[in-house]
Formats: sequence, structure tokens, C-alpha cells
Amino acid sequence: MPTTKKILTTPLRIAISILLLGMLSRILHWPYATETIVLAFVGIGLLYPFRFWKKPEKKFLDYTKLILVVFWSTNGIFRALDFTYSLFFQIIIALTFLIWIVLEGTAYFLDEERKTKNTRTQLLWNCAMVGGTLAIITGSLLNLLGWQFAIPLMALGIVIIVAYILKDVFATNKLENNDNNNEEYQL
Repeated sequence: MPTTKKILTTPLRIAISILLLGMLSRILHWPYATETIVLAFVGIGLLYPFRFWKKPEKKFLDYTKLILVVFWSTNGIFRALDFTYSLFFQIIIALTFLIWIVLEGTAYFLDEERKTKNTRTQLLWNCAMVGGTLAIITGSLLNLLGWQFAIPLMALGIVIIVAYILKDVFATNKLENNDNNNEEYQL
């Protein structure tokens, strides 16, 4: 499906950002972290089926992604609330993720049609995304080693990734003329 036909992109990005901030809150032992995580997973779990439903032509891969997102959201809710028996959901997530990787995953990252000519700003944002990801990975590994500044490094990485996800939400006026990848239909 062309990217111009996707709906609910902005609400899904906001829900993913709320999820990341909830996880950051849980790492920092802030209050209402579990409630924030559950709210974000409920939002993702409810918004994506609407996005799927509005899709005019549904293929096998679309159903695979729907199952992946719904089971991932349900598993996230169960894990946040410390319910047992989430292994079933994790197995379904793993299977659908493998199907997605085999059918679309590598092509998604190598598709020439999806590649855009990056401006300097987009290149800096992409570098920030890589830096944020590396900060999360490094902070996680150094936390295992008991390094004093591991949690702040991981928190910085999460904040950078949240900013990357939300950059298009707050900067839509500048991108409207150049980039139509984030157009949405109103429900």
C-alpha cells in the first residue's frame, strides 16, 4: 500500500512515544509508569486494527502485521500488569515477526522507491536516531556491569528516539510541501 494511503500515522507515533516514555518512567521508578505503558499498548492495539480495516486491499502480509501488532500489544499489557501465561503471545509474536522479516523486512529497508533524498536536517535526525539507539544499547550493557551512569545514558537514548518519532508531528508545516509520506485520512 502506498504510504500516502496510510491512516492514523500521527496517533500511532504518539502512542509509541508514550510507550517509550512509560518504559523510561519504569526504568527510573517514577509513579504511574505501569499505567502509562498500559495506556500506550491499549492505544496501539486499538488504532492499528482501524488502520488495517481502512486498507482497501488486504494481502497476507497485512494480516501478518495485524496479528503481530495486536499480539504484541496484548503481550505488553499482560507483561505490564504481571499476568502469567504470556508465553503463548510471545510465540505468536516471534512467528509473525519471522514471517514479516522473510516476506518484507529486508525488502522494506532496501527498497529503492522508498529511499528519499535526504536533506542535511534529515541526515542529522537519522544520525540522532542511530545515536539514541546506540545509547540505549550501551546503557543497557553497562547497566549489567554496574556502571554508575548507565541509566542516564539509556534515558538519554530513549528521549532522543522519542524526539525522532515525534519530529514529524510538530514540524508538519515545513514538510507539507515536500513530503507526503505522513498524509492521513480522517475517520
